[in-house]
Amino acid sequence: MAYRGRLAPSPTGYLHLGHALTFWAAAERARMHGGELILRMDDLDRSRSRPEFVDGALEDLRWFGFSWSEGPDCGGAFGPYSQSARMDRYAEALANLVERGFLFPCRCSRKDILSAIQAPHAADEEPVYPGTCRERVADRGPATLGVTWRFRVPDGERIGFVDRCRGAVEWIAGRDFGDFVVWRQDGVPGYQLACVVDDAAMRITEVVRGEDLLLSTARQLLLYRALGLTAPDFHHGPLMTDEKGVRLAKRHAALGLRQLRESGRSPEELRRLPVFQDLIGRGP
Repeated sequence: MAYRGRLAPSPTGYLHLGHALTFWAAAERARMHGGELILRMDDLDRSRSRPEFVDGALEDLRWFGFSWSEGPDCGGAFGPYSQSARMDRYAEALANLVERGFLFPCRCSRKDILSAIQAPHAADEEPVYPGTCRERVADRGPATLGVTWRFRVPDGERIGFVDRCRGAVEWIAGRDFGDFVVWRQDGVPGYQLACVVDDAAMRITEVVRGEDLLLSTARQLLLYRALGLTAPDFHHGPLMTDEKGVRLAKRHAALGLRQLRESGRSPEELRRLPVFQDLIGRGP
């Protein structure tokens, strides 16, 4: 298929320079492959996603120099392009996975899980599930809501792929990551499920994102397989950090795109920064 990349901001705050770096990598790779770039709003966080952040993302992306052929502002053949409007697709995938025995219902809280595990984990990484509810048998038929649904990983299986930026990477299911959430108790699909369903439906051929999501790819590959979908290629690039080496986050207001614009910085000037120049000229 022709190359199709995507930008997928979460409108839970205004975009910063780190977002621009990752998105610029996606745009550059689409350009190098003579392909298309798709814009999708990953707005499933009901408590933090706000219309002003959606509008702000569109404004800031255009200002920085991005363009896209499909998106929430211009439509396209594979819309809608906001995840909050695609709930029926996620529910269908959930029912499929429940019916075929890939999931189990879980009533554990995060506190329960943290108190049951022994091994440490990164603060921003889902802890390895201790298996408390793993043997629960799901009711066949429509998926029951009001519980958390977890994907039962194949313990001991090596899950790997060749990343377009980092080369061959591999993890062991059940050791490096455990049974993961695909549907939350409050009725919201997990990131892994929504991402897989949408990237497949929108025919994305390569996902370009930050290296902090590498382990998410292992989980997503299991979902692609379970749902009978073809996985795209992946490119996990380096993250932008502050002067202390801390990954940029939305709390770094001084490096927000709109703050930089208001301070008189131009997109051309920002794109001349070394971290952006490193993206230029990289091969496919």
